[in-house]
Amino acid sequence: MKGSVAVCPGTFDPITAGHLDIIDRSRQLFGTVVIGVASNPAKAPLFSLDERVSFVSEAIAGRAGLEVATFDELLVDFARKHESRVIVKGLRATSDFEREFQMAQFARRLAPEIETLFMMAIPEYMFLSSSAVKEIASYGGTVGGLVPEVVEAALISKYESGLEGGT
Repeated sequence: MKGSVAVCPGTFDPITAGHLDIIDRSRQLFGTVVIGVASNPAKAPLFSLDERVSFVSEAIAGRAGLEVATFDELLVDFARKHESRVIVKGLRATSDFEREFQMAQFARRLAPEIETLFMMAIPEYMFLSSSAVKEIASYGGTVGGLVPEVVEAALISKYESGLEGGT
């Protein structure tokens, strides 16, 4: 598998230490990992697509075998475009599994040549989600160690500048 390409998709709003762990562990298995940053306007992201790509790019800087690309299409079409036969998805808990399992079944129906690989989060990050990080930051809580420093600074800036609420 070392010579093959895997796709690791997500909204990454924002990227967390948990995402980076899944990406790094995927890179140990595959020659190249394409990190697909989904535009996903239905989720009403806090950060723009360009900001999210910038955060991911900075977080993986200097790590061989990793690429960042955006997509606004079916995930299987994105995988085909990058000549990948594997989609890697991180799972934190059984609540993640139901949705991811359903999406994997649809992907299999659309592209039977592409496999979905589920990778379990390490215990340290089982609780970690982008939504939780944004909520903590919205109330002035510390997110250091949960996200890359560039994301921490961006969250502080967003919420100190008067952005109301959080997600």
